[in-house]
Amino acid sequence: MKKKLLSVLLLVFASSQAQNVQGVYGDFNWFNNWTNFKPKTQDYAAPSRILNGEIGENTTLKKGTYLIMGSVYVVNGATLTLEPGVVMRGDFDSNGTLIVTKGSKIKAEGTETDPIVFTSSKGTSDRKSGDWGGIIIYGDAPVNRYGGIVSSIYDPNPKYNLFGGNNENSDSGVLKYVRIEFAGKKLNEKTMLNGLTLGAVGKKTKIENIQISMAKDDGLEVVGGTFDMNNIISFQNADDDFDFSMGAICTMSNSIAIRNPYISDNTRSRVMEIDTYDKLENFDPTRKKTVIKLNNVTMVSNEDNAMGLVKEAISVKTDSFVEMNKCVISGFASVVAMDDKYLEKENYKQIKIVNSVINNCTEVITNENLVKAETPSDWFTQKDKVNSITKISNINMFKSNDVRKKPDFRLK
Repeated sequence: MKKKLLSVLLLVFASSQAQNVQGVYGDFNWFNNWTNFKPKTQDYAAPSRILNGEIGENTTLKKGTYLIMGSVYVVNGATLTLEPGVVMRGDFDSNGTLIVTKGSKIKAEGTETDPIVFTSSKGTSDRKSGDWGGIIIYGDAPVNRYGGIVSSIYDPNPKYNLFGGNNENSDSGVLKYVRIEFAGKKLNEKTMLNGLTLGAVGKKTKIENIQISMAKDDGLEVVGGTFDMNNIISFQNADDDFDFSMGAICTMSNSIAIRNPYISDNTRSRVMEIDTYDKLENFDPTRKKTVIKLNNVTMVSNEDNAMGLVKEAISVKTDSFVEMNKCVISGFASVVAMDDKYLEKENYKQIKIVNSVINNCTEVITNENLVKAETPSDWFTQKDKVNSITKISNINMFKSNDVRKKPDFRLK
């Protein structure tokens, strides 16, 4: 009885600690064991099997190394299961890309000590961002386009590139303890793939403990859908770390974006871009707008001396919403940049920042030109918001911000 009581008390204490901490948290550094912040140096075995074409029946890949050749489609409601320790290498020459079509599933559930890895087919000295396509998962959860169906720009195959529907509880499978490295190959002059693209995935889809590193475009792009995710790491991706659009309703918890301004591209990249529509004429006003909730999310520009290269942490477009609770934002010119229409009539009040730390950021709310918005001086620091503004170097802010070793971005 005493042991049970002690266990309950410890759980209550741990829960209360988590409720009070800001940014990424944990009793231990949850980056340990399964992550890799030096993926160029990791030696992977040569593939023993090639995947190409369509996977139209339930298939399990045993632990080993596989080559993704061209566009590989999971179709006809099939489930592709990857065992812990599977390594999937995306072929450079054929733009290897894994596409889980609407109605099908992927179950990639690694472990802390045996993660599943998607990476480049190239050797250690030759790997770079954009070596292969990436992972695309389509579901039938809602999107806010007229008709509720979207034809993906990332796949020209009309047989398989549709996603969207009315099923908020859609289940596209599981991604857990998964690393995605060097994805984002360029398709044409206007389009590059992302590390991970989720189109209209639903509430039963599980996305947790994912590290997306060195993608040529966005780390994670979410188009519509309704789901939660946690323990997500975006590391040195060239464009946005996280991109949400077309009525995405998502909660992200205990996650981090680690940016390097010397690696970011020149297209106004940032941690997050939040849109409700690509074009107003495509938006169905009877459908939901994009709403993103961030709990214990850390956003860090990891170069203290590169402020001139750093823009906003988050871009919020008209009719889109973001709520931040217990977040840490460090090293940006602006925390949130809004378009001018959004700034009219005090619409900024629809941006909620509560119990968060703003460190080494020049402004909190600006327009897209990073000009300070005319907000009431007490809007951000009202007593009920319990926010704080600090000026601390990253090395003194976090337990360890050295990504050359094993970083630990919990606050000191």
